[in-house]
Amino acid sequence: MYRRIDDFLTDYTYESQATLSVLRALTDEALAQRVTPNGRTAGRLAWHIAICTGMAAEAGLEVRTPPDSDPPASAREIAERYGEAACAVSGAVKAQWTDASLAEEVPMYGEMWTRGKALMAMVKHEAHHRGQLTVLMRQAGLTVPGVYGPAREEWAAMGMDPQP
Repeated sequence: MYRRIDDFLTDYTYESQATLSVLRALTDEALAQRVTPNGRTAGRLAWHIAICTGMAAEAGLEVRTPPDSDPPASAREIAERYGEAACAVSGAVKAQWTDASLAEEVPMYGEMWTRGKALMAMVKHEAHHRGQLTVLMRQAGLTVPGVYGPAREEWAAMGMDPQP
């Protein structure tokens, strides 16, 4: 859980930029990719990532994030809406909350969480679904950017043997 605004902002700046790089690698054609017939499509999953920035609003942050609706038909629009929401969350946290307010408890999903825990859950939730999305993108034949280290193609571009 976050105890300092600066720690959240540092972490979320990296994580949201990583998510944005993955979303920008998504194509309109790949939006229909799914693992199973009943599984989420890549488009639905990408949009879920964008709308889940609203977890911060659930914790009491006054911020505008994408509505829980059907996903846009454009990969570019999904990425743009996510980028706007992530920027709005960062700005609102910085403007509205303090280190002390991160320790305040708020009702979240039938439990009482600190705001710092709610922000951590938002970041981890996003990372979890970002990983799922990269699998769908690979299945669709797309190149995915490395997030916590080089992706296979990035290893090759550095003249190194990609790890099997």
